[in-house]
Amino acid sequence: MNALRAFEAAARHRSFALAARELHVTPAAVSHQIKGLEDFLGRALFHRLKRGLDLTRGGQALLPRLSEGFGRLADAVDALRATGEEGTLAVSVATSLAARWLAPRLHRFVAEHPQLDVRIHASTRLIDPKKGDPVGGDGDPSAPLENADIAVRFGAGDYPGYRVDRLMPVSVTPICSPKLLQGKRPLREPADLAHQVLIHDNLSFDDGGPLWPAWLKAAGVEGVDTAHGLRFSHAMLALEAAADGMGVALGMPVLAGNDLASGRLAAPFTLALPLRFAYYTVSTAEDAGRADVAAFRDWLQAEARR
Repeated sequence: MNALRAFEAAARHRSFALAARELHVTPAAVSHQIKGLEDFLGRALFHRLKRGLDLTRGGQALLPRLSEGFGRLADAVDALRATGEEGTLAVSVATSLAARWLAPRLHRFVAEHPQLDVRIHASTRLIDPKKGDPVGGDGDPSAPLENADIAVRFGAGDYPGYRVDRLMPVSVTPICSPKLLQGKRPLREPADLAHQVLIHDNLSFDDGGPLWPAWLKAAGVEGVDTAHGLRFSHAMLALEAAADGMGVALGMPVLAGNDLASGRLAAPFTLALPLRFAYYTVSTAEDAGRADVAAFRDWLQAEARR
């Protein structure tokens, strides 16, 4: 096989030196391999000329089919790599959703599908075709989403060329520690937020503006300073700060569900401001029909309905 590879490369380049560079060996090694192949076949494959190499009739007959054979071998290896590891389901999920919604539920999917090795990759990426980066940095719409079989993303759901399913809508409401509902200045009415530290995260309103002013306007409250407070890069960090009693976060109930149910966090007001963005499952058209991808997508939808 090494001798055949050396011949094929040398025949394409008409040069032992260029073939050696491609194969990462010395020109002498290429020459030795081809000499051994010629001895084995009992005929010359090259005319060795001062200006380079020329193929004999035998070399001309061998080269096309040999090149085709190596091409098919390469295609077979590429096809195997493209299938991914057997029994492995790679899932890319927005970081906060992965930590506060998916992780506490994932044991149910694993119990139902013990044959699958689920690998979760937490990602902050928004798939935004309008920015020219629909997949993972290389701009190739046929490539897997960040090397994942299926992704859960927070966005507008406008991902042309992909199988997209809306998972769940999103709204925001003030969320805090139950401790802030008591004390000298208890949080009982939206206007009481003027006496609290406001916690901000990286989420913005539909028009790109900050969330706190939008929620306060919807609540009919004025005079609350929204320019100051604590700021975090992730919604889950803002919720943790709120649970520690550091202030009031404007968070998604879907991310705080377990803590709200346990009483670790409280949502003091009924007003929830809906956002245009939502969570979506996204996969390539090719991967969408796979049994494991379809099973995970259906399970996510069932969990969202719960």
